[in-house]
Amino acid sequence: MLKKDKIAQLLTQKSSLLLSIGAGILLIAGGIGIYIALLSKRPVGEGPLGANAIPQDALMTISVTTNTAQWEQLRKFGTPESQKAFDRFIGDVRDRVLTVNGYGYQQDIQPWIGPETTIAFLPNTTATNSPSSPPTQQSVVMVLPIANPLKAKEILGQPRPLTKGKMVERNYKGISITETEGVPNQNYSVAVLGTEYLLVTNNPKATENAIDTYKGGNSILKTPGYLEALEQIKNSGSFAKIYVNIPLATVFTSNNSARPITEQNLEKLQQIQGLATNVNLEYDGMAFKSISWYKPDSEKKQAMENNAKTMTTLLPNNTIMMMSGGNFQRLWQSYTEGANTNPLAPIKPEELRLNIKNSTGMDWDKDFVNWMEGEFALGVIPAQPGAKTTFGSGLLFLVQTRDRNNADKTLKQLDESMKTKQFKVESKQIKGVPVMQWTSQFGSINVTRGWLNNNIAFISLGAPIVESIIPKPQSALLTGELFQKTVPLIKENNGHFFIDVNNTFNPKTLSLPELPEPQKVWVDAIQSIGVTTAVTSDRTTRYDMLVRFNKTIPNRPSISPTPSPNSSSSSTPSPQEKKSP
Repeated sequence: MLKKDKIAQLLTQKSSLLLSIGAGILLIAGGIGIYIALLSKRPVGEGPLGANAIPQDALMTISVTTNTAQWEQLRKFGTPESQKAFDRFIGDVRDRVLTVNGYGYQQDIQPWIGPETTIAFLPNTTATNSPSSPPTQQSVVMVLPIANPLKAKEILGQPRPLTKGKMVERNYKGISITETEGVPNQNYSVAVLGTEYLLVTNNPKATENAIDTYKGGNSILKTPGYLEALEQIKNSGSFAKIYVNIPLATVFTSNNSARPITEQNLEKLQQIQGLATNVNLEYDGMAFKSISWYKPDSEKKQAMENNAKTMTTLLPNNTIMMMSGGNFQRLWQSYTEGANTNPLAPIKPEELRLNIKNSTGMDWDKDFVNWMEGEFALGVIPAQPGAKTTFGSGLLFLVQTRDRNNADKTLKQLDESMKTKQFKVESKQIKGVPVMQWTSQFGSINVTRGWLNNNIAFISLGAPIVESIIPKPQSALLTGELFQKTVPLIKENNGHFFIDVNNTFNPKTLSLPELPEPQKVWVDAIQSIGVTTAVTSDRTTRYDMLVRFNKTIPNRPSISPTPSPNSSSSSTPSPQEKKSP
């Protein structure tokens, strides 16, 4: 039975889960008796194929296409090194799951499988009926749609010997279940649901739960807001669909954390219902369209603000990383609520407040956040060529205020505080704009602060980059080619995230720790990442993301040269597939 330390690790470890479940399918497929009398299929409604067999209390579901053309397209992304690593992964799965058991995907699986496969992760309540099971336990369910029942019967009905253990059969509510016996840690169960699905799990209890769901129990399709959320992000020809049950996933994360969330804070998080994502392959990357939503009876609502309009025009187009938003004060308040209930939060609000108090003698919320009620941006900008600095880049923070007098008072107080810390504080002019500069005793730290457009405060740290934004950038980030190709367009939005991966991980630009080789291969494959957020209602938020790859056309044979019945005859996507919906 599979165990995971954190729900956040489910995505990064899904390949091993696929491998284990796939091995179980093929290990016992030969012993399944598939007796099919009808060719008709029961409609499943909206949602991923197989969703009507996935229990409503699933932590997460992942549906992945079986379209060979899309997998071939994915192989073309990245560097030669990442392409080889991807091929090794696919080849390893093929050999360990299919070849070793005497199967081939083209001959034995492709002729009958439907257009997508759905995998679900269930919490410990459905993983086992043993009272001694640890609270971190979970089970995995895989639903493989049967597009050609007669072909499935013909292929899977041919017995193939097991290398270990034996197979036993039992009946549950009129459905025949085949299970492995005598193989440690491989409690695989397989069943055929009507003429529609091949069901595979790693636990007998999860099999029964899925059968109950298929026969009319509550599935994820009945989750409040689920189908409405999918409607808002639907795309034709999706590569993958992902759904996370936020309340249950949070409880699971807490149970696996060294710092469990208190019961009181868990109750606050129960107001959030879920997060759904559609993944599409673009010509040069992967596009993610996501939406999160609150429960219908949630007391919490969010402000209908999409005010991020200015900051991308104030940052220069050589900015290698940035994050922006429409209201810093509101963002901080929301983050504080979430961080106090999230053991994985990168910044602890209380720790930040304490550090500000100890270093400046000032109160972070009352003295700073109090007047930061407008747009903001945090950006990393490379040093100008020939600049006299030991830093490759500078960090810039911009924030808009509606209370310039209060902001000036606070910043002047901050200047005085820095003097007591042995900083040299002096006023200067840069391109006719007055600024204040702080220089540490030995010149290792340089900070510059000032104002843009009379109501936007800025402060920079590291390399001297202020000249690139005063009085305004010669070429703004908004007009930059890479930014425009990477960051999804939502006209009314509440902020962006952008990273030029190639330059960010260039040691001449930014001194980051050297990545281990396995991670470096995949980072080197990515050119840039862009995210745009928008509040779509007082209960829903939209997140669009694009991951652009360094793309080269591989000169190597296809792993599965013959396309599947539901794919085109070529691995090259059509213009419709290339175009974003």
